[in-house]
Amino acid sequence: MTDAAALPGQPRGGPIGGPATARALCVLAPNPSPMTLDGTNTWIVAEPDAAVAVVIDPGPLDDAHLRNVVATAERLGKRVALTLLTHGHPDHAEGAARFAELTGSPVRALDPALRLGEEGLGAGDVITTGGLELRVVPTPGHTADSLSFHLPADAAVLTGDTVLGRGTTVVAHPDGRLGDYLDSLRALRSLTVDDGVSHVLPGHGPVLADAQGAIDHYLAHRAQRLAQVEAAVRAGHRTAPEVVAHVYADVDRTLWPAAELSVRAQLDYLAQRGAA
Repeated sequence: MTDAAALPGQPRGGPIGGPATARALCVLAPNPSPMTLDGTNTWIVAEPDAAVAVVIDPGPLDDAHLRNVVATAERLGKRVALTLLTHGHPDHAEGAARFAELTGSPVRALDPALRLGEEGLGAGDVITTGGLELRVVPTPGHTADSLSFHLPADAAVLTGDTVLGRGTTVVAHPDGRLGDYLDSLRALRSLTVDDGVSHVLPGHGPVLADAQGAIDHYLAHRAQRLAQVEAAVRAGHRTAPEVVAHVYADVDRTLWPAAELSVRAQLDYLAQRGAA
């Protein structure tokens, strides 16, 4: 879920849809919009020689898309054995129950309300399906239940909406919190330094082949926006709509409602720090 156009100097990504790494393939959902970019990236992840696969974010409740994901996995010679959710927004999770009907796979998520099956997901969990290893990385901030999945064999991380392939992410206040989001970006950056993660496989937009560069741009952008919001407040723009009109004047107005969510999160963050 994006709230702005591509950042100046942001790393350019690869093509959307199709194979991204040796173990990850994207099936693009047909739900493009200003908020979802080209659509939701549904990820099929599996060891090359395995008979089973994991699907991350089946996407919206679009039967043709869900069946296409199943058929794509079958063309690869794989059965979907597990479904994972990065978070509960409908463009990622609404189709999960129907997808479970089509595949017979359990659905695991941080939020118990989204699970189909007994197991959830949490910090430190390691998923092993058909020899595949995925490490659960809590990345709250966009939403409270946001997760990322580290795919060490491909030096990649699947980030849902925490880092996008193009543009920036909404901090969906009040569920999303800016302090949490900044901590999550720093945790992802640590993966690039300590674990050699080089690729971001996002929930929307193209794959990013410079994970550290992308996250550094996100951190710099957040710092810049926060400074702009703080300056706007000092100039007398007190309400979130007033701050949006001042700070996001160069952004497409169709994105202002999303920007307002992020501004509210920034105002809350500044208030907690005693700066607003």
